[in-house]
Amino acid sequence: MFDSPDFDVAPYADIDMAQYVRRSYCSWDDANWRSLLVQRFVHARQVEHLLLPGTSDLHLVLCTAGEATMQVSSDGSSAKRRWTAGRLELMVPGRSTVRSYKATSALSTIQVHIPQAVIKRTAAQLGGAEPDFEALSARLGTGDPVVEHLVRSLPANREVGDLYAESAAAFLAVHLLSQGREPRVPKSEHAAVRKGIAVMQDRLAEPLTLADIAAEAHLSVYHFVRVFRDATGETPHRFLTRLRIELAQRLLSGTTLTVEQIAERCGFSGPGALSSAFLRHVGVRPSVYRKI
Repeated sequence: MFDSPDFDVAPYADIDMAQYVRRSYCSWDDANWRSLLVQRFVHARQVEHLLLPGTSDLHLVLCTAGEATMQVSSDGSSAKRRWTAGRLELMVPGRSTVRSYKATSALSTIQVHIPQAVIKRTAAQLGGAEPDFEALSARLGTGDPVVEHLVRSLPANREVGDLYAESAAAFLAVHLLSQGREPRVPKSEHAAVRKGIAVMQDRLAEPLTLADIAAEAHLSVYHFVRVFRDATGETPHRFLTRLRIELAQRLLSGTTLTVEQIAERCGFSGPGALSSAFLRHVGVRPSVYRKI
């Protein structure tokens, strides 16, 4: 692998990654790109206490297949995150994490590293404000069809030159850093909203109540609803339902699970409840959506 002028060193160069992943694509080697690092991995079925040091670049991860419950520890806190096809994660630059998981089916990802220089340049062009990477990470975890589509397409463009890679890096940086600038709620309350979203993402299959989520965010129910609506434009209930419907869409498109099984994994009381909510949000029943 050659050195790229846009990266200080290869990310995680000090870790023997062969015991954790098998790499099937690397844009540095396979496409001769120098402006963007794109890698495709198949992951080990079980990992215990993998330390990933913080990197200076912006690291995006898209789960493309498989399912796992991942325990992620960072800065003294720990959370469980459910990984399924379509799950996006943005690693907060400079923050190390420890990860453990056991996959129930073969786990694969596409991972993209946008150089630090591109992020700094884009932030300056957007007005110079320091990006809130924690907010970006929380927001991306709820899904972003634009980012998902572009990330999925990158490994297929190995025949195009580095101009494509440079343009893709610039587009991703602008798209990501433009999201949610200047939050409309105070910083401490904005952190509570991020916490609430993380709870929703990690516990989609559970019968969550508004009181459960507000308690995790350390706010009263009334206060949480107010700041959540101010920050996202949606009530917590609508936001959670949308997350569940988006997961159901991915499972309908990418798996052979029955509607009953999908309803259980998405936190609905049964296939009838899923079908009714799906029709309201998408416009068709799950059985019709699966055939489209």
